[in-house]
Amino acid sequence: MTQRLYAAAFLLLLSAAALAQPLKKTYSIEGVTEYRLANGLRVLTVPDPGIDTTTVHVAYLVGSRHEGYGEKGMAHLLEHLLFKGSKRHPNVKEEFTRRGARWNGTTSNDRTTYFETFAATRDNLDWALGMEADRMVNSFVSKKDLDAEMTVVRNEFEMGENNAGSVLFQRMQQLAFPWHNYGNPIIGQRADIEKMPIGKLQAFYRTWYQPDNALLILGGKFDEKAALQLVAKHFAPIPKPKRALPSFYTEEPTQDGEREVTLRRVGENQIVSSLYRVPAGHHPDYPAIDVLTNVLGDTPSGRLHRALVQKGLASHAWGAERGLHDPGFVYFGASLPKDGKVDPARAALLSVVEGVKSEPVRAEELERARTQLLNDFEKTQLEAAAYLRALSEFAAIGDWRLFFLYRERLKKVTLADVQRAAEHYLKPANRVLGSFIPTDAPERADIPASQEWQAALEAYRSEGDGVRLGEAFDPSPKNIESRVVRRELSNGIRAALLPKKTRGGRVVATLTLHWGDEKSLTNREVACSFAGGMLMRGSQKKSRAEIKDAFDKLSANVSLGGDGASVEVRRENLAPALRLAAEVLREPAFSAQEFDEMKRAALTGAESQRTDPSAQASLQLARHLALYPKGHPNYTPDVEERIEWLRATTLEDAAACYRELVGATGADFSAVGEFDPDELARLVEELFGGWRTPRPFERVASRYFERPATDKEVVTPDKANAVLRAGLNVKLRDDHPDFPALVLANYLLGGTSTARMPGRVREKEGLSYSTFTSFNASSFDEAGSFRVGAIFAPQNRVRVERAIREELERAVREGFSAEEIKNGSQALLEQRRMTRTQDRALASRLNSYLFVKRTFAWDVEFEARIAALTPAQVNAAVKRHLDPAKLSLVTAGDFKQK
Repeated sequence: MTQRLYAAAFLLLLSAAALAQPLKKTYSIEGVTEYRLANGLRVLTVPDPGIDTTTVHVAYLVGSRHEGYGEKGMAHLLEHLLFKGSKRHPNVKEEFTRRGARWNGTTSNDRTTYFETFAATRDNLDWALGMEADRMVNSFVSKKDLDAEMTVVRNEFEMGENNAGSVLFQRMQQLAFPWHNYGNPIIGQRADIEKMPIGKLQAFYRTWYQPDNALLILGGKFDEKAALQLVAKHFAPIPKPKRALPSFYTEEPTQDGEREVTLRRVGENQIVSSLYRVPAGHHPDYPAIDVLTNVLGDTPSGRLHRALVQKGLASHAWGAERGLHDPGFVYFGASLPKDGKVDPARAALLSVVEGVKSEPVRAEELERARTQLLNDFEKTQLEAAAYLRALSEFAAIGDWRLFFLYRERLKKVTLADVQRAAEHYLKPANRVLGSFIPTDAPERADIPASQEWQAALEAYRSEGDGVRLGEAFDPSPKNIESRVVRRELSNGIRAALLPKKTRGGRVVATLTLHWGDEKSLTNREVACSFAGGMLMRGSQKKSRAEIKDAFDKLSANVSLGGDGASVEVRRENLAPALRLAAEVLREPAFSAQEFDEMKRAALTGAESQRTDPSAQASLQLARHLALYPKGHPNYTPDVEERIEWLRATTLEDAAACYRELVGATGADFSAVGEFDPDELARLVEELFGGWRTPRPFERVASRYFERPATDKEVVTPDKANAVLRAGLNVKLRDDHPDFPALVLANYLLGGTSTARMPGRVREKEGLSYSTFTSFNASSFDEAGSFRVGAIFAPQNRVRVERAIREELERAVREGFSAEEIKNGSQALLEQRRMTRTQDRALASRLNSYLFVKRTFAWDVEFEARIAALTPAQVNAAVKRHLDPAKLSLVTAGDFKQK
C-alpha cells in the first residue's frame, strides 16, 4: 500500500513539473510564432481576432511515404481510426457535433492532419487541446474499429476507382517511382486495406503519433498566453519517446528512358498526360518549376490551353506540380471528347511541354505566372483555414518557415531560372508516357539533392509584420443587423452593406441579377447557361486571358456569370475590381472561338455522365420527383437530351438570351469587409444603375408534385463504387410552423457524421464512406424537399437500402428522444453561429435576404424557435411530412457483375 502511495505521489510530481515547464519560443515570422516543449512538440500560434472562431490543427509528419511492405494505405486507415475515440474521449464525433465544430482529417504523402474549428471560447479550446493530446497517445486503434472502418475506407478507395483520370495518374506515379513510396497511391491498395493486421496498425500508431513528430497549430481568436498554458497543461505531461524515429533512405534512381502506361476501362472521355520527376519542394529550383507549370498549364493563358483547347484538339488542358519532402513530380494533361483524336493531342501536348527549349519562356509569361502564384500566397494568408493548411504542408516538406522562404524565392525567379528548369526536367528521358528506346547517347535528367534549404531558412529574415488582423466581431444576428447599412439605389437595386475590419482589409461583394420569366426562359436553358458562361471569356475591350490577368493583378477572387458576380479583394482594389466586373457583365464579346471551346467542354462533361453513377442516380431521381414539362426552365433533361440540346445551341442563341433578357434592374448587392458604405453605394449605382433589364423579371415558381414511391436501378458497367439517391417532396414553405422542427429532424437524421443514418450506415455497419440527408424549403413556394445520399460498394446495395429505409421508419415510428433534441438543437445553433463568422457566407446570406425581403431579425426568431422545440413537436412534424412509404430511391452502379 505504501509503495502505491509513493508511486502515485511521484507521478503527481512529474505531472506538476510538466505543467510548470515553459514552452520555449524559437521563431516568429509575420505574426506566426513557434514554441517548443521539451518532449519535442512544436506549437505554432497564428492569431486572428477578426474571426470569432478558433482552429486547432495537428499535423503528424507521417504519410504514405512512411509505409512498409503490406502496409499500403496504413497512414490513411489510421487517420480514420483516430475518430473512433480514445480513453478520455470515447465518442469524439459526438463531442464535435455537440460543440457545433467543423472538423476533419486528411492524409497525404508526407503528413496526416487533424483539425477542428469551433466557437472561440476558453472551454472549447481546453476541450480540443485535451482531446488532441489524448488521441495522440491513447486512441483505441482497436480490432473492432478496424473491422468496421476498413469497409468504409475500401468504399472511399472504390470511389476513386470510378475516376479514370485518377486511376491513370496512379499508374503513372507507379512508373515514375517504382522504388520510392511516392509511387503508391495515398489511399492504399485494396488487399492491404482489407487485410491490414491490427498489430501492424497499432505499432505504426505508437511509432509516429508522438509529440516529437507533431506540429500543433492554433489559429483564429484566442488569448495567446492562456492558450499556451492550456497547451502545456495537456501536452507537456506526454513524455518524450525513447525510440528514435525510423529513417528512410530509398532514393529513386535517375530515370533513363521514356515510360508508358495505357489504361483501358469503360468511360466516355479520353485523356493524354505526361509526368516528369523534379526535385523536392524545398529545392531552390522549385519556385521556377512552379512558374513553369503555370506558364504551360494555366487556363486560359497557358500554352497547353492555346495549343490544344483553342485549336480544338482537346476539351480541357492542365498542368500541376507536387512539392514534396523528397523529389516529386510535375504533370500535364488534356481531356478529349469520346470522338477526339488521341495521337494529334498527345503530339501537341509533348510538343508544348518539351518544346520550351525551342520556344523559350517570355518575360510577360513569367510575370503573369509570378503574379498569380504570389496572389495565391496572399489569399492563403488572408484566410485562416487555408493559412493553417499551408503551414502544415510546408512543415511536411521540411519546415513551416519554407512558406515564407518559398514566397521570397518566387519573387526572385528569373527567365534564366525557368528556362533552365524546363530544359533540364521536361525531356523525354524523364517522361512517363512513351516506351523504352535504345540510344547511344542517353540524355538523362539527374535530380539534384536539396542540401542548402536549412541554411537558407536560418539566414532568412522577413520584411514587415505580415498580414494586418481584423477586429473582434460578434456574429450574433442582433449585432449583425445593428451594423448592416441598407440602401435602395436607382434602377431598383437593393444593397445591404456590412462594414467591418477584416484580415488583410479584404472585402467580399456579391451582385445578384434577376431576369427572365417562365415564358421567356422556356426552351432556353442551354442558351442562357451558355450566355452566362461566355461572360468571362472576353469583353469588347479585353480577351479572356486579359480579363484573368487583370483580376490577378488586383489579387481578386472572382466568380462571374449570368446570375451576377462575387468578388473578394483588398479594400484598395475593390473599386477597380468592381469596374472590371461591370465591364465583363455589361460588354461581352461573344467570341465564336471561345464559344466553340466552351461548347466542346460542355459536351465532354455531358458525355461523361452516361457512365457516372452519381450523375445518373441524381438525374433519375430528379426526373421522377419533379415532373415539369419539357422545355420548362426547371425541367431536368436526360443525358441524351442534354447532349442534343448542347449540340443544337448556337452562339446566336446564347447572344440572343443575353441581349433580350439580361440586365441589373432590381438586382441585389451585398458586401462585407473594409469599405466606406456611402462610397460603395455610389460606385454600385454608377456601374449598374443605368443597366436596365430589357423585359420585366418574374420569378419562376417552383411546384409541388405529389409523386408515388419508386425503386429504380441504373447499371453503370465497370464502376467500382455505387451511388444511392433517395427523396420525397414536402409541401411547405419556410414560414410553415413545422419548418424549424423539420430542419432539426434532418440534422438528427443525416446532417452530421454521427446522425442516425450515417451513424448506422458508416459508423456501425461500415458500408459507406459518405451518407447524408438534406432538407430544403422555399421562402416563396410550397415545394420543399427531403433527400438522402450514399456511396457504397455494389455488393452492399441491399444492406445500405435497408439501413436507410429502417432509420427513416424508426424516426417516424419512435421519434427522437429529449436528449437528442436538446443536444441536436444546441449543436445546430452553434453550427449556424459559426457560419456567420465566415464573411463569404455572411455576404451570401445578406444577398439572399434582400431578395426575400428579410433581415437578421428572422434568424433571431427562427433560432429561438429551434431552441424551444420539444420532442413532441419534432416527432409530430416528422410523422406529418416524412412518410417512408413515399420515399423514392435510385441506385446506380455495376450491379450486374456483383
